[in-house]
Amino acid sequence: MQVHWRQSLMSYTFLAPALILLAVFTFYPLLYGAYLGFTEYSGARFANHLPPQWVGLKNFETVLGDPLFRTALTNSVKYLLVVPALQLASLAVAVLVSKNIPGIALFRAAYYVPVITSVSLAAVMWEWVFNREGTLNWLLRALHLTTPEAAFGWLNNEQWAFWAVMLVTFWRGFGYYMVLYLAGLQAIPEELEEAAILDGASAWQRFWRVTVPLMRPTILLCSLLSTIAALRVLEEVLVLTNGGPLNSTYTALMYVYAKAFQGFDFDYGVASAAGLVVALVALLLSALNFRFFHREEQA
Repeated sequence: MQVHWRQSLMSYTFLAPALILLAVFTFYPLLYGAYLGFTEYSGARFANHLPPQWVGLKNFETVLGDPLFRTALTNSVKYLLVVPALQLASLAVAVLVSKNIPGIALFRAAYYVPVITSVSLAAVMWEWVFNREGTLNWLLRALHLTTPEAAFGWLNNEQWAFWAVMLVTFWRGFGYYMVLYLAGLQAIPEELEEAAILDGASAWQRFWRVTVPLMRPTILLCSLLSTIAALRVLEEVLVLTNGGPLNSTYTALMYVYAKAFQGFDFDYGVASAAGLVVALVALLLSALNFRFFHREEQA
């Protein structure tokens, strides 16, 4: 019994630094932010050293009654369209680069470069691609799909700005999920693949009957991460369009950011309430992901 107690104490001693950091920089801000969602707490109260004032559900009524937030939340939900495209493309390329052929490491590194590229640098590059005289319009003219007179700035067009920003999100996240899928593929025992070959299974049958079932935990993880990332997209929107034109790219997290840090109100209470609504939507979608994959496993 004493030996067991000492082992537990030693384990928690090693865990203590990480737990303290999590408590200070993750759990406390999370709980305090949730508390602020039920209070009135603005920049004026903060400047005058006044504590938050409890207002119950008033902030949630304000948020849900705000047409701008409804537009922002609709855009964030619509942004989820990037998830299946991103996952399918990442998995397909992971299968391609999982082969041990000369020079494949260079391709893996090239696909991962967008992940480590700073947002500001990516914004400069993609603004050049999407502007009126940019690369995309040049390519369309070269393919005779448009004329110089019909060219427009994609980020300034209400119909196309949303999809242009989504393309940047796809480009930035593609390499990250490819690496996760690649790790999952390399964890599959080669004996199973060889057994399927001996049984006469085609490459397509081996993929669906062997690879996909064994990759289900990785697929679930990537689906959860990309769903949450799509709901909380902010950086690309902020640097490329700032929510415009006409709020066509205005997302829920940008609404939270604007309420908390832009303008003169610094309304932390309303911002926290909006953040809680976004978090609730993310939890519901995560639960749907778990339920879907659980049904797949039972089937």
